[in-house]
Amino acid sequence: MDKNRNKDLTVGKPETVLWRFCLPLFGSIIFQQIYNIADSLVAGRFIGENALAAVGNSYEITLIFIAFAFGCNIGCSVIVAQFFGAKKYGDLKTSVYTTLIASGVLCAALMLSGLLGSGGLLRMIHTPGEIWADSKLYLDIYILGLPFLFFYNIATGIFSALGDSKTPFLFLAVSSTSNIAVDILFVAGLEMGVAGVAWATFLCQGVSCVLAVLTVLKRLAKIRTDGRERVAVFSFPIFKKIAQIAVPSILQQSFISVGNIIIQSVINDCGVGVTAGYSAAVKLNNLVITSFTTLGNGMSNYTAQNIGAGNWPRVRAGFKAGVKMIWTLCVPIVAVYLLCAKVLVTFFINDPSELALSSGVQFLYIVTPFYLVVSLKLVADGILRGAGLMKRFMAATFTDLILRVAIAGILAGPMGYLGIWWAWPVGWTVAMVMSVCFYIKAPAAG
Repeated sequence: MDKNRNKDLTVGKPETVLWRFCLPLFGSIIFQQIYNIADSLVAGRFIGENALAAVGNSYEITLIFIAFAFGCNIGCSVIVAQFFGAKKYGDLKTSVYTTLIASGVLCAALMLSGLLGSGGLLRMIHTPGEIWADSKLYLDIYILGLPFLFFYNIATGIFSALGDSKTPFLFLAVSSTSNIAVDILFVAGLEMGVAGVAWATFLCQGVSCVLAVLTVLKRLAKIRTDGRERVAVFSFPIFKKIAQIAVPSILQQSFISVGNIIIQSVINDCGVGVTAGYSAAVKLNNLVITSFTTLGNGMSNYTAQNIGAGNWPRVRAGFKAGVKMIWTLCVPIVAVYLLCAKVLVTFFINDPSELALSSGVQFLYIVTPFYLVVSLKLVADGILRGAGLMKRFMAATFTDLILRVAIAGILAGPMGYLGIWWAWPVGWTVAMVMSVCFYIKAPAAG
């Protein structure tokens, strides 16, 4: 086994183990979000406000595909981590091969559905006519790159399950930096417009995916199995275990994406200016939320390994360490967003309209203080997922979603876009209380 990279999360002081494991994960997702933000940044500054609105508009739909990729990631990651903690290396390898095959079939189905239905999705969210063509073009190119998205996410999930958070960090650091350079080359240099933004992501994500998958296969080859252990190319019992984690995660993320699409349609009715401002602000928001979600995924891997080793008290100690860690990272982010909101929004839009700037800044002012609330929820969610308590995890998540959609629709009329922005804090607060209560009452066996 490659002991230099694979890390056993069942030994050592929980706080120290989590910091060492999760910090590279946090760095990885920062680079991943820089990767995503580059599209909006280049579109807004080198093409214009409408291009930024088009990329942001399409982004809400791409989150559906990301939800499926994330579900495959977390399903594989939790099961692989449990087998790793239990030292069942034959089942570990079978889990990886099973996930790769099942995810390939799922990805092909999504590509076909996406290419045939992208226009309908854009109409459903009331895409303004002036950004329709660019939104459709960006979305179609993005869909062509779905295999890269899926297999890269699976690879990073496997690394994390084996306790290796440094390798994904290195891949993302290189690929995200390259993406910015290629974005600028295609858009500013070759004047390819929104298509250049999409093709740059396609190219850089493709290279990262191939390298990550090859590294995973090489890593697996170094893990020695007992001669009595059988390694299968595909196992239906293990597929069922993976699906029990993956399907609820996919449903959770998909319903959140559908909710965001409904909210996006309400925002689009407020005009292109508000859509552009929201596109800039929500990128900044997603940078934080996705980062905290990734730390929650780290808690899932930590929990799964320790449950595989039969050590539930260590999971309890990990929760306290996880909350301390995530709040330590959260406080400076909240301060920067509140103090620099205008500068951050302007960074995305060259010469923004007054409406675009004010709507984006107000979003950050309203939502940012509640990062301390949602971060606590995501730590508890990570443990629920790692312990296989998916019904409780989904209950809290769906409550958040339903509240956000309902409040956005109700308050948009009397309060305008400010009413929509307040949907986030309310949903997060109620769901946080539920997630923490579910964690406190969680049975040791999951």
